[in-house]
Amino acid sequence: MAIESAAPAVISEEDRAKEIAELKAGKTAEMANLIDESEASLAEEYVLPGGEAAQEEASVEILSEQADEFTCASCFMVRHRTQLVREENGQKFCSECEG
Repeated sequence: MAIESAAPAVISEEDRAKEIAELKAGKTAEMANLIDESEASLAEEYVLPGGEAAQEEASVEILSEQADEFTCASCFMVRHRTQLVREENGQKFCSECEG
């Protein structure tokens, strides 16, 4: 029956440096030829939070302010006239900002 020792094997610094160099050289040569195509395509499709989505164009029609709308002087949102609470010196304020 073999008995394993928990004590580490004694290796000189030169031998250790040679082994590390060999391991690094072997891994880089092997890994340089390995490219996982599925991971590459997945990385291209992944969008980080706050990042831009795909190269799709959104078609949005922008309308000017309508007759029954106003722009709040506090939040600068275009609101319906039913949300108008206060008008002062030509500036209009919505119910959310004045609430």
